[in-house]
Amino acid sequence: MRRLWTRWLPWRWIVRNLAQAEGFLDPLTVLSRLRRFAHPAEVIAPTELLRAGAIMHARGLMNSQAIQHNLDWIWPYWVIRQFTPHDEAFLPWAFSVSHLNLTHRNWTAIGLPDIDALPLVDPRGLVTPLFDGWSLDGWIVGADGAALLPSKAAHASQTLEIDDRVTVTTTVRHASMQLVSCAEVVASPEGPVCRLTLQGSAHAGGWLVVALRPFNPEGVSFVHQLSLDPTRTGWRIDRRHDVRFSQPADRHALSNYQQGDVFSLLPAAQDGLEVVCDVGMATAAAAFALSVDAERTVTVDVPLPTPHARNDSTATVGWSQALEGHAALSIPDARLQFLYDAALRTLILHAPSDVYPGPYTYKRFWFRDAAFILHAMLCAGMTSRAERVLDRFPSRQTPLGYFLSQDGEWDANGEALWIFHRFCELTGRAPKAEWLKPIERAAHWIKRKRLPADGASPHAGLLPPGFSAEHLGPNDYYYWDDFWSVEGLRAAAAMAAQVDRADHASAWTREADDLMRCIERSLAQAQARLRRLAMPAAPYRRLDAGAIGSITAGYPLQLWAQNDPRVLDTAEFLLERCFVDGGFFQTMSHSGINPYLTLHVAQVLLRAGDRRCVELLNTIAGLATSTGQWPEAIHPRTKGGCMGDGQHVWAVAEWVMMMRNSFVREEPGRLVLAGGIPSSWYAEGEVSFGPAPTTFGPITVSVKRDGEDDVVTWDAAWRAASPVIEVRPLGREPLRVEPGRTSARWPTKP
Repeated sequence: MRRLWTRWLPWRWIVRNLAQAEGFLDPLTVLSRLRRFAHPAEVIAPTELLRAGAIMHARGLMNSQAIQHNLDWIWPYWVIRQFTPHDEAFLPWAFSVSHLNLTHRNWTAIGLPDIDALPLVDPRGLVTPLFDGWSLDGWIVGADGAALLPSKAAHASQTLEIDDRVTVTTTVRHASMQLVSCAEVVASPEGPVCRLTLQGSAHAGGWLVVALRPFNPEGVSFVHQLSLDPTRTGWRIDRRHDVRFSQPADRHALSNYQQGDVFSLLPAAQDGLEVVCDVGMATAAAAFALSVDAERTVTVDVPLPTPHARNDSTATVGWSQALEGHAALSIPDARLQFLYDAALRTLILHAPSDVYPGPYTYKRFWFRDAAFILHAMLCAGMTSRAERVLDRFPSRQTPLGYFLSQDGEWDANGEALWIFHRFCELTGRAPKAEWLKPIERAAHWIKRKRLPADGASPHAGLLPPGFSAEHLGPNDYYYWDDFWSVEGLRAAAAMAAQVDRADHASAWTREADDLMRCIERSLAQAQARLRRLAMPAAPYRRLDAGAIGSITAGYPLQLWAQNDPRVLDTAEFLLERCFVDGGFFQTMSHSGINPYLTLHVAQVLLRAGDRRCVELLNTIAGLATSTGQWPEAIHPRTKGGCMGDGQHVWAVAEWVMMMRNSFVREEPGRLVLAGGIPSSWYAEGEVSFGPAPTTFGPITVSVKRDGEDDVVTWDAAWRAASPVIEVRPLGREPLRVEPGRTSARWPTKP
């Protein structure tokens, strides 16, 4: 009935005339024009993506009203940089309807294993304890009125400490004042607590200030009501959240939007007990007296609202337990060692039950990101943690077999099937009984989704136009979707064979082979049109940055041999035309240097034995933050994040995979050892990695220099007979090792 009503109601005429009557462009005409830039598709863009974009720009609109009229406030670091005219991060805002963080999207999550809450710390120590909430800052106000304000400081030191905790320490100095802040999540009898420890000193004395800020690394986050506890040891915020001080405040100040930032009331503020702000920009400052030339430490606790991600909330898993059995990297290079160790902890933090590609902007589930992140976890030995996430996949499948995270993205089924199969390969186990029906339905879905294979059009037999990986361009017949579908069908066939379903195995193999024939026919037409072997993003596209999606045939799927000229020419095109400052620059959507996509190209070069893989790895290592993280895309001038989450978990997953594959990687029917290890890594001592799960069983690989020779040794627990092993020193001819051998050596000088 509803469909009939909307069909007969002239709603298009009504919308058009209402818009034109008010002097606006006809939105339906605009939408129609926009759709002409893409191939006709079932879904213009995923609803989830549109919703997220709308929310972000709504905040940006609020930022535009809050920031530019109040530049005397103490804003977060990114605002200070973007609104300072002589700063390289400065962005004119005259025609910017919304003010967004486009230059320093960097933050580091703190937390505990299996806890869903992930407080954030920005590059100057601003702590956001609650998801998308307000923040806490530390200041020093000297007795003479001078102030140490971290967001305005020219320099700061920030480190990530990863022993038995994950702690972000930020140190800021100015004149004779120093402030050290340490942020972490700790377990308590009542549940996890975000703890901020502030240690301050001022030569002439003054005040150590705990400041409540109505914003976070994205912008405004409203605070309407705030009251000081009668004991002066904490705040109650919006009658919902508590902030606790380790000692009573010596002075206290409150302010609403009309009065301005509470900073303007310091240090001579009179005590205030409660503030109400209709605008939602209430601020507060709890001040603790600093004696002359003496340090003072104040601890601030914020109870986190999610006690535990799983049902058994009585216990918290410690870091040693969470890391038990992982594949360890041992390397003299302290920076590379730190980046790997930090990456492991980032993976654990972001997989409490589901897996998230980020702690904030991307704190939600996508099959695409999950497949890459789970693969890194499996290859690093975090099997049970990855299995827990995989067990949740079937609940996200539609009755028709579509693994749905965002509608209109046709790669998800292939990715889900691939990672199911990789779990089986790396553990030596058959697929779980509860996975079998979802696997079967997913393979059927791919078969039904394909376009008719008859006809001579370049897209015959491929997947229909979709939004695909979001950053490849408008809706199109993306090869990315097709490559994933081929591998998904082959994975389904292999898993069917494991459980003695020969009929399904044969059917999915035939379907995969037919889809691959259609892809290769389409690519041949593209090659003739473009007059080179490099693969565009889609059959009708010219070569552009979207071609990054097509190298998935080489990495991670290995659909073709390591020296396939189509994959290598695509990598060459990207290196020639799409790299900035040594990293892949994605012009579509991301508009920045992409760490994880740069490492995809590095993996293709690694497979081919091309030394440039190490150059790309070193570039990405140099772009990591001091806390061992990467944003999704990096501003080429500021080197801060310019797009996506400020802590991108897919990026750290690729770092883990780059380390692992440099020591050991699978090729069809064999293992390749030491293929990406430059001699500089072991010039000052032995390097090793493992135990690393492989399709043949776990292995630990070590490389060292022994006199005039370089030596690789390995210790493995094969599940069957010893596999074919090829030792392939970087830039050297491969050495085929006889069965039963556990070492190989080659001259240091060729």
